[in-house]
Amino acid sequence: MGSSLLPYSAILASFLFISISICLNLTKAQQTGTTRHYKFDIRLHNVTRLCHSKRMLTVNGKFPGPLITAREGDRVVVKVVNHVSNNVSFHWHGIRQLLSGWADGPAYITQCPIQSGQSYVYNFTIVGQRGTLFWHAHITWLRATLYGPLIILPKENTSYPFVKPFKEVPIIFGEWWNADTEAVINQALQTGGGPNVSDAYTINGFPGPLYNCSANQTFKLKVKPGKTYLLRIINAALNDELFFSIANHTFTVVEADAVYVKPFETDILLITPGQTTNVLLKTKSNPLNTTFLMAARPYFTGQGTFDNSTVAGILEYGKFSAKNHSNFSIRGLQLPILPPINGTSFVANFSNKFRSLATAQFPANVPQSIDKHFFFTLGLGSSACPKNQTCQGPNGTKFEASVNNISFTLPTVSLLQAHFFGQSNGVYTTDFPSFPITPFNYTGTPPNNTKVANGTKVVVLPFNTTVELVLQDTSILGAESHPLHLHGYNFFVIGQGFGNFNPQKDPLNYNLVDPVERNTIGVPSGGWVAIRFRTDNPGVWFMHCHFEVHLSWGLKMAWIVLDGKLPNQKLPPPPSDLPKC
Repeated sequence: MGSSLLPYSAILASFLFISISICLNLTKAQQTGTTRHYKFDIRLHNVTRLCHSKRMLTVNGKFPGPLITAREGDRVVVKVVNHVSNNVSFHWHGIRQLLSGWADGPAYITQCPIQSGQSYVYNFTIVGQRGTLFWHAHITWLRATLYGPLIILPKENTSYPFVKPFKEVPIIFGEWWNADTEAVINQALQTGGGPNVSDAYTINGFPGPLYNCSANQTFKLKVKPGKTYLLRIINAALNDELFFSIANHTFTVVEADAVYVKPFETDILLITPGQTTNVLLKTKSNPLNTTFLMAARPYFTGQGTFDNSTVAGILEYGKFSAKNHSNFSIRGLQLPILPPINGTSFVANFSNKFRSLATAQFPANVPQSIDKHFFFTLGLGSSACPKNQTCQGPNGTKFEASVNNISFTLPTVSLLQAHFFGQSNGVYTTDFPSFPITPFNYTGTPPNNTKVANGTKVVVLPFNTTVELVLQDTSILGAESHPLHLHGYNFFVIGQGFGNFNPQKDPLNYNLVDPVERNTIGVPSGGWVAIRFRTDNPGVWFMHCHFEVHLSWGLKMAWIVLDGKLPNQKLPPPPSDLPKC
């Protein structure tokens, strides 16, 4: 299929007039910012956790990978050089990528992957965003080790809409497998069963004292009494939503997915893979103890297996030792109390506390009238076991996952290239269903037939279309929460509930005044969520579950947003170094 796309040189000339006008437009945006250059060298590196050493993919030999910092309005240029045999690509999770869709990163969606010995420069400008995001690999399960924080500071001389913190600290959750994660998912896809679960969760790469052989690899947050700390919390785990708390301390939530929210207090956070949450931590003025445990463990309602372990770190007052992950005894320290593993009621109550600031400076521009309505079911399913093979999925089948019962098949060329150059034939079709083809009682007794259809189907939308999308969980092979991530956009979460969405009654309770604005939302287990957005960013935009196992099984689809009429509403041509398939 790769040969079906014409060489760039044969086509690019006709797009130069667009490129010039876009460049002029972006130059205006960049005049207020700085260009920040980074280089990512992808190499194998020996890393030891849980007394187990393995050679694994890293960025610049670091695990987790390096911090990227920029300010709102800055241009970020990241040169990725691939020194390993794996194909790689990188996604800048939550960055809008306005008119820079070629830099979004998901393999075979906006680009072909970067092959061994090749390089690619990701080039994008941060427009109208500030806060905590992260970057990660976006091909197979490589993000297990290729991830890191992406922090966008406000413009110079611009303050936060909350008290200035004494210090800012990124806290990034991950998952550790002793095995090679590529072997884990490849085996699962071959057998049709669920993949082996992780061996540990990590905080900033460290498993901590509750795991075997890991007391000397514990994240330690050292604080001074009576100070306010901004914790920039990121869930980069592959397959698990996490509860998080610090014993005897309270958080004030001030931001979600790099959008300020109305502050609220909580002792416990719930954060799904793909989400970020900024909280203020006010330390005690005269603490009776100097050391407190922090802990995270999963929220899970599905029927499969999961990593039912707890990662712990340490909050320490007073004198500072040189290392922040040194050996430490936790004898006598109390773990914070977290909700039960299947604590759906806590999750629903917590999720409903998020509201946009909705001020003059930070408005909530919620679409009030809607051009296009969509209703997507999300869930698991199955496919037949190939002949002469034994499969380990439900009743001898293979596990699949789908949106509106379509399990997405990745193409062998980039969707964005095929769309941009008008060469979609044989790559994708534009008949993704707006509603389930066969309606059923979505959260009731599941149908006997759990088979899914397969295809590379997309939705095509004109520029500046207002969209309302209801995402409905299903009980097929077990109801569970699905953290849905939309590339290229933020969206407003206008409503959510349990059971089947009721199109007559539920919209009466929509919040169209100050709903939270996010890029990733947990679709409630056995429930639904309604979101709205405006298609102001042309390109091809991936939407998928941020559980990597569901992504692998096909719970994903893509939106194509067409160019607008004005020059600054058109996607420019690809950069000359865009990787080839």
